[in-house]
Amino acid sequence: MAEYDVDLFVIGAGSGGTRAARIASGHGARVMIAEADRIGGTCVIRGCVPKKLFVYASRFMDDFEDAAGFGWTLPEKPVFDWPTLRDAVANEVTRLSGLYRKGLDGAKVEVREERAVIEDAHTIRLETSGQKVTARHILVATGGWPSFDPPIPGGELGISSNEVFHLPALPKRMLVVGGGYIALEFASLFARLGVAVTVLHRGDNILRGFDEDVRTRLRDALKEAGIAFRLGCTIDRIEQLPDGARRAHCATGAPIDADVVLVATGRRPNTKGLGLAKAGVELGPLGEILVDAASASNVPSIHAVGDVTNRVNLTPVAIREGHAFADSTFGGRNWTVDHGMIASAVFTTPEVGTVGLSETQAVAAGHEVRVFESGFRPMKATISGRHERTYMKLVVDAKTDKVIGVHILGHDAGEIVQSVAIAVTMGATKADFDRTVALHPSAAEELVTMRTPRNS
Repeated sequence: MAEYDVDLFVIGAGSGGTRAARIASGHGARVMIAEADRIGGTCVIRGCVPKKLFVYASRFMDDFEDAAGFGWTLPEKPVFDWPTLRDAVANEVTRLSGLYRKGLDGAKVEVREERAVIEDAHTIRLETSGQKVTARHILVATGGWPSFDPPIPGGELGISSNEVFHLPALPKRMLVVGGGYIALEFASLFARLGVAVTVLHRGDNILRGFDEDVRTRLRDALKEAGIAFRLGCTIDRIEQLPDGARRAHCATGAPIDADVVLVATGRRPNTKGLGLAKAGVELGPLGEILVDAASASNVPSIHAVGDVTNRVNLTPVAIREGHAFADSTFGGRNWTVDHGMIASAVFTTPEVGTVGLSETQAVAAGHEVRVFESGFRPMKATISGRHERTYMKLVVDAKTDKVIGVHILGHDAGEIVQSVAIAVTMGATKADFDRTVALHPSAAEELVTMRTPRNS
């Protein structure tokens, strides 16, 4: 008889967990995976996929308005129907979840759609059936969960990004609490769907950790789009008014009334109640599983990938971590994920795309930097009449001439940065950018035509 029931038990069927399960099974491992919610995880079910579809819907408002400058006349004013969008997105999420399940079945991964809890270093208990399964290796890939930190009186009257996709009706007024990318993406898209949006954030500016020039320009662009900001402000409590609306009482300034309060103040690793402490697994201050470069915890048989480790909380990172773990543990190919140069995007309107170090980060790391930047009105706006600006910035190490940071604010910024990230990851220099022939007319050509450093 085999020493263990399975070679690998994966807790959490999101992007990282399913990738690890499928790759491990392909290497010949006996694999079982458990998911307490819908298969697909945060990204597919309640994160980047449905959110991006909502973003697409919100941008049609600009397209309808811009069309007039190009000779198009709409017979009547476009009308937006929230239930149509909400239900279409829900159907697409269901389809994708089914594909994830089909992929697991095709890879001969045994699926348990119930909550799993760790009993010890090699034992998992399935809560609904009560079945206990022994495993040579356990992989925790349970992701993150929205948090209201610190908790406040009436906090239960708010909703999180989990529930925002299922609102019964489009609110007239929305208060978004938070200044990170999740808060701003929802603030941006709901404002374009016709909602009066206020963003309340305790910091003095939005998007902490991003390049300062991008932060300021994005805030100004969102204000131009009609979003109100209350910065340097916190909420003391939330109450429900007689008509069902919410009133947020702030530490400073007047209270804010809204039909919906969306709390997007961050996410915490989803480790509560998993039995990790019982198994002796060390956790960090936010509840994250502490792992090494190979995604191994202090308990040799227990690993973790994705947001539950609070390293780089992005879906493609979780996928690569899961793949690296499975290849290294079951495929005889040892490799680890380099977390040092990862492109990311913020799907506000305008969009943010970035890879590498911000100017502030580069200086703090000891680089002598040269900064190249370009701000311009995109070609489309010259005829549409829209007050829109695109901004691009290169951060260059003056000694090596390497481009160590690229930051873009504008249409398709994420698409542009994905391509330029290849060059930056390979160590391209500013001279490499300069000798690249521009593609004209395009916004991206600015990246290879900037010649004069700022303040030179």
